[in-house]
Amino acid sequence: MAILSTLGACELSTKSKSSLPLSGKSGSSNKPIVISTWDFGVAANQAAWRVLSEGGRALDAVEAGVRIAEADLENPTVGKGGFPDRDGHVTLDACIMDEEGNCGSVAALEYIAHPISVARLVMEKTPHVMLVGAGALQFALSQGFEKEQLLTQTGRKAWEEWLIEAKYSPVMNIENQQYNHDTIGMLAIDQQGNLSGACTTSGMAFKMHGRVGDSPIIGAGLYVDNEVGAATSTGVGEEVIRSVGSFLVVELMRQGYSPEEACKEAVSRIIKKKPEIAKEIQVGFLALSKDGQYGAYALQNGFTYAVCDREQQDLILPGKSIYSN
Repeated sequence: MAILSTLGACELSTKSKSSLPLSGKSGSSNKPIVISTWDFGVAANQAAWRVLSEGGRALDAVEAGVRIAEADLENPTVGKGGFPDRDGHVTLDACIMDEEGNCGSVAALEYIAHPISVARLVMEKTPHVMLVGAGALQFALSQGFEKEQLLTQTGRKAWEEWLIEAKYSPVMNIENQQYNHDTIGMLAIDQQGNLSGACTTSGMAFKMHGRVGDSPIIGAGLYVDNEVGAATSTGVGEEVIRSVGSFLVVELMRQGYSPEEACKEAVSRIIKKKPEIAKEIQVGFLALSKDGQYGAYALQNGFTYAVCDREQQDLILPGKSIYSN
């Protein structure tokens, strides 16, 4: 089981950060490097950095990194602290992809705190890419993962309050409000110049039971091509799935777009498909090229991402956006 000693980084504070008005960096010397979505990516990046700075593989780094978010009980849309669906079930989604194009994914997984590690074992120990629901749980238990109740007291209280009106409406940029977060997508380049990525979430609070967004879908929530770069997404997953967003971003980089330009074009495609919906929701893309450039773009302002390299391990940057709100 790919459980790393870097889990000690859970103790790192997400409040140790700084923000600079920068947008991307280039140069083949800019490795290793790890980037991730939202402010809370700082602590996750620092865990990944412990692996990268010691010459470790990008795949190990991204797994170790996003496990920090999965273990954070104050994070109600990732991992153990995730809010339930409308039936009171906490269901988790995750995927992981390495430099050789290998990938693994789980969706609608219950009772397992670290879906990213289950996804990695789907990649490494099965002939499949994705396992879902009861089958994913059965596989996780067969691999030694412990079954536990993931519905916290905070999550139960929020669900019971939601049941009073039972109204479902996603809130833009809730990720940076009151320590409420969203999907964490993470991309890394190691000292050997190889790319890997990971993405994990408990999905939208109070979603329909069985709903799966873009996060565990290779090509939508995450895509890695070691010749070109990698991309991940955050926000309303249905719209990312419709455009196969992360794959699109990587293919645009293959055509010569910078990471930021590729993310902007992917966001523009969402507007073209669903112009009225696009004005009311948030979707953001984050990308990292093979040579160490990075960039982001979102529908609405407020999207942020974290960067960690040799120069600084707690950098937070604002992603540009199409709309202002």
